[in-house]
Amino acid sequence: LGLSGPPGAGKSTFIECFGKMLTERKHKVAVLAVDPSSSTSGGSLLGDKTRMTELSRDMNAYIRPSPTSGTLGGVTRTTNEAILLCEGGGYDVVLVETVGVGQSEFAVADMVDMFILLLPPAGGDELQGIKRGIIEMADLVAINKADGDLVVPARRIQAEYVSAMKLLRKRSKVWRPKV
Repeated sequence: LGLSGPPGAGKSTFIECFGKMLTERKHKVAVLAVDPSSSTSGGSLLGDKTRMTELSRDMNAYIRPSPTSGTLGGVTRTTNEAILLCEGGGYDVVLVETVGVGQSEFAVADMVDMFILLLPPAGGDELQGIKRGIIEMADLVAINKADGDLVVPARRIQAEYVSAMKLLRKRSKVWRPKV
């Protein structure tokens, strides 16, 4: 599964909860978390693993943070090979967390069985900020953090995306993207 979304959408938190659920169900889970690299120093924080404290201690999980090192598209130039290595190593679920969202950070969509766009329920005009590129590639749009005071904005953004998805050309004859 490939996951992308804007900063603050809760990608790492979602992956930790989802990953723990999978390992409790006896799956072996690999997480390939991609972090942006500084255009100035070339360095990267590689901080996603620190947000997945429980999953990182799980014996049935493997978390590998990697810097983009200037590669565009939201992944590293070796992400596809890393997916294959994880599968070869016995991990039956591989989660790839991209750098974040933009209109072109969807290279992972061609590497995975399902591409999930994770969005927060508030934050302005989401459709204007995300635009066609990444929406067209999403197999599933998940509105995260949709509880408490955010239930109403979450339902609104869900309705907006359901409408927007109807206008897009279908990528598959058998799967209609869900929101």
